[in-house]
Amino acid sequence: MAAPSADELKSLRENFQKKNQTCFILGASGETGKELLAEILRQQLFSRSQEVVDFEKLDESAGAFQGHDVGFCCLGTTRAKAGADGFVRVDRDYIEHSAKLAKTGGCRHFVLQSSKGANNSSSFLYLKVKKMRDNALMVNSLPSHSLQGEAEARVQAVGFDRCSIFRPAVLLCNRQESRPTEWVSKKVLGVVAHIFPTAMTVPTVIVARAMVNNVVMPGKDGQKVEILENAAIHALGQAK
Repeated sequence: MAAPSADELKSLRENFQKKNQTCFILGASGETGKELLAEILRQQLFSRSQEVVDFEKLDESAGAFQGHDVGFCCLGTTRAKAGADGFVRVDRDYIEHSAKLAKTGGCRHFVLQSSKGANNSSSFLYLKVKKMRDNALMVNSLPSHSLQGEAEARVQAVGFDRCSIFRPAVLLCNRQESRPTEWVSKKVLGVVAHIFPTAMTVPTVIVARAMVNNVVMPGKDGQKVEILENAAIHALGQAK
C-alpha cells in the first residue's frame, strides 16, 4: 500500500469525515492504543469512539459493539505478566471474541495490530498465538509475511468487508511500566533504529498514525484482507 501525498491525505480525511462514522478501540490503555486514541481525537475523523468492556464477560457487553463502522484492536499482554494461559486468552481468544461481536454489531472494517513474524505453525508461543512482544529480543529466523498467527487467521475468518492487519516489528515507546530488560533493549534497539530505521523497530506513534491513515484510504477492489509489514507501516505512518 503506497503512502498518499499530503494533499491526497487531506482530501481523503475530508471525505471520510463527511461519512460521520464511529469506531471503537480495544486496548486503548496500551502503548499503541494510547497513541491511537490521541491520533483519532487529533484528526477528529469519527463522531464517536469510546467503549469500556469487561473482557471476561464480553457477551454481556455485546451492546458496546453495536453500530460501529470501524474497529481498532491493539490488545496484548506478555507471558511474564499473564502466564501462558493468560497470554493466549488475551492475545487470541479476547481478540477473536471481540471481532465476532463487532461483526455481528455491524462493523465493516477491522484493524488488527499483530506483529512481525506472526505464524500459526511456529513453535514459539509468542509468534504462534499472535506476535513477538515489544522489547523482547529473540535470536530467530522470522517466517515469511505470508504466514499468519492464530489471532490473524481467526479474525480473517470472521469475514469483515475489510480487514487490515498490521505487523510492526519491535515497538519503541516511552513505557510507563518498568521492566528488567527495558534499559538494555532500548540501548541496543536505539542503535539499530538509527542505522536501519525500518528493519527491526517502529515507534508506537508511527503505528497509530498508520492505522488511522489506512482507515481513510479506500481498500483495493476485491481485496478483503490487507497485511502491512514494518516498512509499509513506517511509510504510511510518516504521512501527515
